[in-house]
Amino acid sequence: MDYINKNIAINLKKIRIAKNLSLEETAEQTGVSKSMLAQIERGEANPSIGCLGKIVSGLRVELTELIETPMQETYYISKDEIVPTKEVEGQYSIFTYFPYEKDKPFEIYGMDIYRNGTYYSGSHGENTVEYITVATGTLTLKVRDKKYVIHPGDAFRFDSDIEHWYCNEGTDMVRLTSIFSFK
Repeated sequence: MDYINKNIAINLKKIRIAKNLSLEETAEQTGVSKSMLAQIERGEANPSIGCLGKIVSGLRVELTELIETPMQETYYISKDEIVPTKEVEGQYSIFTYFPYEKDKPFEIYGMDIYRNGTYYSGSHGENTVEYITVATGTLTLKVRDKKYVIHPGDAFRFDSDIEHWYCNEGTDMVRLTSIFSFK
């Protein structure tokens, strides 16, 4: 499940419960079937814009209330359930774990780079710093015409307001975590 669908699942249930509505009552108010609402709340459905429009209209809430990251003390994301937000078959897959939030000056991503795979990244914007930790494989990172070899368990930090390349020149898949921090 991607993070937007997970947000919608959590927020819809929270809103419905806060309004003391059953699934059946919510279906009546929104024109969305009870079974579809249940699937959305379980994170099993990918609701269309039209469906979301019916829900926000019927519940009299803003669309942002459904899609924003819910404020929770804990927020678990299973690697097995997350859908890549960007990928090129045989090259790389990128997973968004914690996207930008207005009150959080960072984002967290996971990346798998397959054997002989390369991922090119342009600037992430002014005053952006990227922190990388490698879990498996050996990453070759090219920044400012320099090559850095980062092994499992190693970490690397750089100003990411310039183009850079992530390369897997080894035999094992590279799995890394990347944190973007905004100064």
